[in-house]
Amino acid sequence: MNSPLTIKPDNLPQDLWQEVLRVCRLVEQAGGQAWLVGGSVRDAALGLPIRDVDLEVFQLEDAKLRQTLEGQYRLDFVGQSYGIYKLAGWAIDVGLPRRESKSGRGHKNFSVVADPQLDLSAAAARRDFTINAVYFDPLTGEVQDPHGGMADLTNGILRHTSAAFGEDPLRVLRGMQLAARFELKVAPETVALCRTMEMEGLAPERIFWEWEKLILRGVKPSLGLKFLKDCGWISHFPELEDLQGVAQDPHWHPEGDVWVHTLHSLDSFAEDRLSQDYEDLVVGLAVLCHDLGKPSKTVVDGDKIQTIGHEKAGIPLTRDFLGRMTNQAALVRDVVVLVEEHMRPSIFYRDQSSDAAIRRLAARVRRIDRLVRVARADALGRPPLSADPFPAGPWLLAQAWRLQVCGNPPSALMQGRHLIELGFAPGVQFGEILNRCFEAQLSGEIKSVQEGRELVLEEFGQS
Repeated sequence: MNSPLTIKPDNLPQDLWQEVLRVCRLVEQAGGQAWLVGGSVRDAALGLPIRDVDLEVFQLEDAKLRQTLEGQYRLDFVGQSYGIYKLAGWAIDVGLPRRESKSGRGHKNFSVVADPQLDLSAAAARRDFTINAVYFDPLTGEVQDPHGGMADLTNGILRHTSAAFGEDPLRVLRGMQLAARFELKVAPETVALCRTMEMEGLAPERIFWEWEKLILRGVKPSLGLKFLKDCGWISHFPELEDLQGVAQDPHWHPEGDVWVHTLHSLDSFAEDRLSQDYEDLVVGLAVLCHDLGKPSKTVVDGDKIQTIGHEKAGIPLTRDFLGRMTNQAALVRDVVVLVEEHMRPSIFYRDQSSDAAIRRLAARVRRIDRLVRVARADALGRPPLSADPFPAGPWLLAQAWRLQVCGNPPSALMQGRHLIELGFAPGVQFGEILNRCFEAQLSGEIKSVQEGRELVLEEFGQS
């Protein structure tokens, strides 16, 4: 079935588009037909930038396709076992239609056979969602849309292509991040199918990859999390599931329970990304996890609701939640400390905290600007309160800039070499002396290396 919509790949870099056309002509000359398919077609239809493309080649056997490509390109054979060739130096994958059959549990246990004679509709049916199963011929402009993906895209619907969807559990998490990225409503029949699927021992890194996409590219992350709740998969993430139904003081949180607040906070974060992947990932994950401690610390006493100590209670829960998905120790460390300290900006603003307190905070969190972003998303995640109820953020940032600790922790003035210059020999006492000097620096007792030397000589004597 031809789609009535026209796809114009004007949002590809021109050099990439010209190379796509070149590959398509080479395939045509060899007797095959190459179709653009998947995310690049979807993004082109939405007018979004395209970073990479997938071409699917019909009517050309694998050996002939490889021969055709090798004559013009250096090939990366990472995906060769699946009939996919990556063109080195170009963001182009060229593959053959595939027949797949499930051979075991999980995402990777499939028997895959390349079949260039496969009917295009049958090839499209193996793709996950209809919006990713639209084919576009770059040479002719023809569109083939056998599963109605363009209509679903127009109507904002995320729908699975066929019953084969249920064979790959990773597709549920893919649905999570796609719903968030493109603000899509998941079709009821897709939600129902996902309810029948189990996680089946998915590799942690694949799970985390989908969460990364939600955090880094989700326009409305709340839509992805709502889908997880609707299809029952939130149970695989018990720290998040436990947020549901946890009451909050309606004076401070008129939006509802902790789950609802977390969703609003994530959407606020998504409006304030920096487009710096690591920074956004750390902050986004901290926003996701910032109130994980509330279920265990919420106390309801009549009309009064308190959550004293929920920040620290969230530390082990955040470690457990992230630790099941990633072994990136630095990332987990950076997220956990933001969860632990996420109330500090408001407290410091209320108390007009000292320079020493701000320096110590910077030493703990490493980047106060990250902490302010988390706290701001927390503050904005409380509609219908004021759109900007967070004077603490600008105040703390201004103080941190003044103290030169906004985007980095304080650097120790006194180093081991300074102690050696004073005649101290390296040893156990070095750590004690340097710790004392750093504490004096944070408290404002010393402001220069010379003052540090004087403190060492006064308190520890000449070695």
